[in-house]
Amino acid sequence: MTERKPPEASVGSWVEFQIRRAQARGEFDDLRGHGKPIRDLYEPHDELWWVKRKLRDENVSVVPPALQLRRDVEQLRGSLPSIPSERRVRELVADVNERILTQNRTTTTGPATSLMPLDVERVVEEWRAAREGTTR
Repeated sequence: MTERKPPEASVGSWVEFQIRRAQARGEFDDLRGHGKPIRDLYEPHDELWWVKRKLRDENVSVVPPALQLRRDVEQLRGSLPSIPSERRVRELVADVNERILTQNRTTTTGPATSLMPLDVERVVEEWRAAREGTTR
């Protein structure tokens, strides 16, 4: 059972006393990060720092779905030369198109999407052109 605070001691001094006593017993010596600099100590104050750190540590993205779809379309187009087969290109375009249709059909909040489904044949032509450009 923990000791009770003496009536004549202030809460602050009692807490400090308890901390010093625990330090003397070595109870803080094996804490994670012991002896290392405090991360982000000199960064500007931000009330949501802990939320941002948690999102970063958990690798969570908070990009609105419409913007994420735009990124995905750009990434698909940018990665065309590295896609190994026409069948895989068609699968990826079908996946993105399905997500675009779902987004256009169901989104009621956040930024609107103006994306239209990709023309599969045009993307396959782009893939072929990109592949020819990399094989020469």
